[in-house]
Amino acid sequence: MSDEQKRAEEAQIMERVVNATRQVQVAFTALQSQYPPEGSGKPSKLALQTFDAALQMLEGAQAAFDEVLNELLDGER
Repeated sequence: MSDEQKRAEEAQIMERVVNATRQVQVAFTALQSQYPPEGSGKPSKLALQTFDAALQMLEGAQAAFDEVLNELLDGER
């Protein structure tokens, strides 16, 4: 893999982390609105599932980022 391809891959992985973080923020805001004072305090199953899925996406993105970061730190990139 060329240096240019490596940089593109690194940028793509960082963008994945940013996007996943945004998804968590959106899902959290939706979930939070279901608690007082706005909501009943009983979040919907869909809101909980959406938040859980967003967290899983973020975990996957962070794992990919950690892998690339470790390669960079070890001088393998």
